[in-house]
Amino acid sequence: MLFEESIAATVILSGVMFDSLWLFLIGCLMFILVLVLGFFIGKRAWRAHKARAPRLERSVQNPLVAPNPDHSWENQGTFNPAAICVDGRIHLFYRALGDDGVSRIGHCSSEDGIHFDDRLPYPAFVPELATLQHAPHTSPARLQYDRSLYASGGGWGGCEDPRAVVLDDAIHLTFSSFNGWDSIRMTHTSLHLDHLRNRAWHWTRPLFLSPQNSKQKNWVIFPEKIAGKFAVIHGLSPFRIDYLDTLDELNDENRFTSAHDHGGRGYEDPARMEYWDKIVRGAGAPPLRTDDGWLLFYQSLDKDDPGKYKVGVMLLDSDDPSKILYRSSLPILAPERPYENDWKPGVVYASGAVVKDGTLFVYYGGGDKTVNVATAPLDRFLNELKQSEHRVQ
Repeated sequence: MLFEESIAATVILSGVMFDSLWLFLIGCLMFILVLVLGFFIGKRAWRAHKARAPRLERSVQNPLVAPNPDHSWENQGTFNPAAICVDGRIHLFYRALGDDGVSRIGHCSSEDGIHFDDRLPYPAFVPELATLQHAPHTSPARLQYDRSLYASGGGWGGCEDPRAVVLDDAIHLTFSSFNGWDSIRMTHTSLHLDHLRNRAWHWTRPLFLSPQNSKQKNWVIFPEKIAGKFAVIHGLSPFRIDYLDTLDELNDENRFTSAHDHGGRGYEDPARMEYWDKIVRGAGAPPLRTDDGWLLFYQSLDKDDPGKYKVGVMLLDSDDPSKILYRSSLPILAPERPYENDWKPGVVYASGAVVKDGTLFVYYGGGDKTVNVATAPLDRFLNELKQSEHRVQ
């Protein structure tokens, strides 16, 4: 600002020297404007300097799960995993993309949450045959799949981006059914825990949660009932939670929907224009209950750093989860590593999170290609989130 202040001072002095009231007033006005502008720029810079995002450490073992060239159903991409912890083991249900362009769901599990040596050689969930038919309105419509034409996730059909919670002795899996850009619908299926233990993949018949042609994505179910009801987050800007006695309530006449997200580009959040998350894509992993509230990860974009998916975190009130207590002033994960910029550059997508033995595991897709993890001691992570710069006023 020194240059602008010098110009304003020169105009003021010129007004004095030449006995010009107008020059003097113009110079004073310029000086005031420079001071005001400097104040707001300085305030933003001070806030950015002061703020510190809660820390997550990427595993040196990343990527944890990569495409398997020996399996045609997952040889193109293995990414965007759901995560649950059952009987002390962490289970991942990941989006698996084959060379036919269809997204299925694979499964692997681990004792330590890092080494996933127990991996199925076949899909744990396969979309219904109807979703495998190539839709004529898919852009571009071709009979033969070519991944280079489908940069967003790389596929033209199937089940995408699963999330999972354990509730009432069952795994509740949600995912996006996809068969062309106008066909995206949130879908739910469930599996009894005994079936998981026996690797008997007897999923319930899929149930559509969102209306046809609603283009809804990133809905998550709470892992506990709230006031005896299922709680579903289906929007972050504005924040939208609905409560249901049973998920079967969402029939063709009674499905709820969120605001349209501008064709998949996300929602502009007027309250976040001074922050990194100006454009909200939606919830990431289902909420985690902690002693301080519900921990919710989400995906967002920044107009000042376009083309990059980043991850933020919120802490929601335990009793009223529509109330946001804290929200990260900076992203907690950004696409900085080579494996986060491999197939589709600039993507970290956190769709699974668990707490095991006091450690927070955040599982995410990198570059629409691999499964990765970042961890932190839960208590430290929460304490860093509860700093004043992250408090929601």
